[in-house]
Amino acid sequence: MPYENAVLDDKDLQAGLSGINPKFGDFVTRVAGEAWGLPLIDQKTKAFITIAVDLVNNTQIGIGSPFEAHVNMALKQGATREEIEELLLFMAVYAGFNKSASAFVALNQVLGSSNSD
Repeated sequence: MPYENAVLDDKDLQAGLSGINPKFGDFVTRVAGEAWGLPLIDQKTKAFITIAVDLVNNTQIGIGSPFEAHVNMALKQGATREEIEELLLFMAVYAGFNKSASAFVALNQVLGSSNSD
């Protein structure tokens, strides 16, 4: 069942953020939790938006990358791998093919290789 708030209801995410730095974790949990609590955009769509932002900012690779956390957020909100892959394909048109290629590599690292066509 999806979380009502993908930040405030996910204790594993909060622990990961606090593991970076306790004050940082508390700050991000409070601020992002408030943003994720806004009512008009559903949690799954917000998770897709965060993945798209990671792709645009090219932050899906490297140490401390938020991409894995955002992919996991999307999955916890009911997204499928196929939907995430379609999002990465869609973003290739608007963000660039190289950024989407990097995101596919990162997605395969997070979820394992895909046999999708």
